[in-house]
Order: sequence, then structure tokens, then C-alpha cells
Amino acid sequence: MVMVFYGSNGKSNPVSMENKVEHQTEKQITYDIHLPSDLGMLYKVRLGLQSLENNISQLSLHHFKIQNTSTLDTFSLTINKTLPLPPNGDRWIEFPIQWPLKEALSVVTYHLTVFSRNIFNERNLVHMTACIYGTHGDTGDRSLLQSLQNVQQGEQNESFLVMVDAVDLGELEKIVLLISSKTDCKLDIKKLHVQEAVKEHPIYVFEVNEEFSVNANKPKIQREIPRSFVLRGEKQKNDIDNNLNKEGSKAKHLTEYTIKVYTGDKRGAGTDANVHIILFGNEDKSEVFQLSQSLEHQNPFERGKVDTFKIKTKKLGSLRSIEIGHDGKGFASGWFLEKVEITDAARNSVHCFNCNRSVDESIIPLYMLFSF
Repeated sequence: MVMVFYGSNGKSNPVSMENKVEHQTEKQITYDIHLPSDLGMLYKVRLGLQSLENNISQLSLHHFKIQNTSTLDTFSLTINKTLPLPPNGDRWIEFPIQWPLKEALSVVTYHLTVFSRNIFNERNLVHMTACIYGTHGDTGDRSLLQSLQNVQQGEQNESFLVMVDAVDLGELEKIVLLISSKTDCKLDIKKLHVQEAVKEHPIYVFEVNEEFSVNANKPKIQREIPRSFVLRGEKQKNDIDNNLNKEGSKAKHLTEYTIKVYTGDKRGAGTDANVHIILFGNEDKSEVFQLSQSLEHQNPFERGKVDTFKIKTKKLGSLRSIEIGHDGKGFASGWFLEKVEITDAARNSVHCFNCNRSVDESIIPLYMLFSF
């Protein structure tokens, strides 16, 4: 059994319960675990089976209780579930932690629909997981091919539905796919749709439009799929579906930018606020991108650190300036920004935007505009 703890400042590594038993009776096991002190206030727990390749084929869970041995703060919850969960064979459950005077997040069932060309026929040989990221955390790696629902097959296209239960993720931002296979094969994935089961909208669309060449003797393929757009109404959904080929063609003309953000190395330089960026070229400007998923650090924009982000947007021409700022939220939101370096993959060029000043709501506006 494995647990992952989420706090206001990040999440823990998976904590294996093996060799952590402090006390055990017939119906109760007490574990003694040590969490990182910088997690902040816990808001959710993911609990599950790391592997089914052992003597335990099922795990029945009735009650969960967690207590901070220093402060004696205690949270308890009745679960009454058995892993793996039917009908989709999910090996994980998530639940929010309800602290006094704090509003807990709710548990949401997400419908993830995969639009592809040939995955269904390869499902018994392929292992594929998806981790959905939002503003309130992530789902961890969830299997996509264990028990498919609402399968639709045509001559050229297919789709299938996967259900994922998770504590409310907030605004969805990206999906990370992990793909491996017992045999060499090619998997053609067009796009992914994610929406809450009880709501028709919004629908988060993640365009993929890629054929993956999977080699049985090589490591898993990992692909990060940023959110392409959000469907807010039925008419918009129909318009997008009717122009799928057109959108796929557009995706091929997107330009990828690598953004390196340098936070100053001085006291109070870091920030917990939500940072955004807009790129301006001589031909066009980009949409607003939230810089939330650093490639290096779980908690970005800390003192003296460099955080790297990758974005895809329409062709902008030669970069001229950027707009970067934050929303002022979080404790100690003031931020000393040293510089931003942006690599244009299409033009093989690097642009450096020097700042060397504080980005603070009380000192300057939420954004500042500067160019090289």
C-alpha cells in the first residue's frame, strides 16, 4: 500500500507503508510516517496499491485516521471501499482532508475520452497511463486501458471512455502520458477530452495528433500534453468536432518556446503567487500562459532557482517583448525577478529579457513589460 500526501506547498513522494507498521490488531494497522516539513497544510491524500503482482489481490479499506503527533491535529474519514475499484479497475482512491474552519475540496468523477486510430486493437499488449494536472494538484498515473467504456469504432477513428475519481483538480492544465508495450507497435492518438461526469461543460481539450513508435525493448515513452482549449458550450463543441482535421493541421504549425525564469538570490525573492506570461512578436502575440508546472521544481519561483517551462503557441514572428506578472495571491507574494530567457525552437534563437527588480502588487502593477 502506498500513500501520497498533498499540502498547500506541494506533494510528498509516494510513501510505502511497508516496514512502517507501529501497531497492528486484527482490524486495525497503525503506521508511523514522517512527512516533509515544507508540505504546508495537508488538503488531500491518495491511497492505493503500487502493484498487484503480490499475494494481495484486493485491499478492503473501512476507516482512515491521521494525526499530527506534534500538534495532535486529527482527521478521520469512513471509506468502506475495496481496491481495485470496480468497474474500471482503478488501484487508487483520493479523499480530501477536512480541517476545522477550512472548506474541504470535493471528490469528482472525471470522464477522460481518448480519440485515437488503433489503440483498441492493441489494448492487451499496451500499457498506457495518464496523469491529469490542475491548479489543485494531479491525479497521479492512472491506467487508461484496464476497463474501457463507451467504445466507438469506425473505419478510421475510434474513441473510448475512462473514468477517474479524484479530489477536485480545479482548472485543468496538462496531461502527461506514459506508454509502453510488450511488442513493437505504432499508436496513433488524436486528442483527449476531460470533463466532470455530472456536467456537460466545460470540456478540456488536449490535442495530441501524434503517432507514437513504441519499442518493447526501450523505456516508456513520456509525453506532456498541454491544454489546447476549453469548450464552454455545445455549439462550440460541435464546431470543433466538425473541424477536427483543420485543428489537427493547425497543431502542426504551432511553435514551441522554452522559457527559463530566474528568481533572484536574495531574502524574500521567491513567491507563491500564480505567475503568467504573454509573448509579443513582430507578427502576433500569444495567449496568456500560466507558468505553474516547472520542469525542475515542484514548487517554482523559489529564491535563487531557475525554472523551465515549455509552451506551444501560434507563430509570432521574431520575439520583441514579453509581459510577465502574478496575481498577488499566497503568502509573501512579492517576487524578485532577475531575468527571463526564451528559446524559439523554430528559429533556433535565444532571447534574454533582463529585469532585476521586484514584481510586487504594492510597488508596480501586476505585470511589467520589458524587451531586449
